[in-house]
Amino acid sequence: MSLLDALQATLAGEHAAVYGYGIVGAQVTSAADLRAARAGYDAHRARRAALISLVSSNGGQPVAADPAYDAGGPVTTPVQARALAGRIEAAAAGRYADLVAAADGGLRSTAAGWLRDAAVRGAGWTGTAEAFPGLTGRLPSAG
Repeated sequence: MSLLDALQATLAGEHAAVYGYGIVGAQVTSAADLRAARAGYDAHRARRAALISLVSSNGGQPVAADPAYDAGGPVTTPVQARALAGRIEAAAAGRYADLVAAADGGLRSTAAGWLRDAAVRGAGWTGTAEAFPGLTGRLPSAG
């Protein structure tokens, strides 16, 4: 995957993450979950802005956000909202892993930090941590 392709894919994912966190924020009820939803929303908005700039500076036309995204089913309860937030962060981790692989230097370090952040945020939502965040389901099996 080229760097520009990885940047565009990550940007597309950030559009979806921002949308998804809007749903999460509307359904969680505890103060802690509301703070976590706001932090996730703000983090993904900041990354989206950074990626728009990176795509442009690498000669691309930034992909636009879709008008709506599939949340993977109904999200009408705090439990469903927490599950959606976990899926958002797992998906983000996968895109960040691809960006780490395509980038070098400072951008690779930035993407690795984003990957770490998504893994930690995702574990906060789901209560479980992945051994290889961003690579789950992508690693070859032994044997």
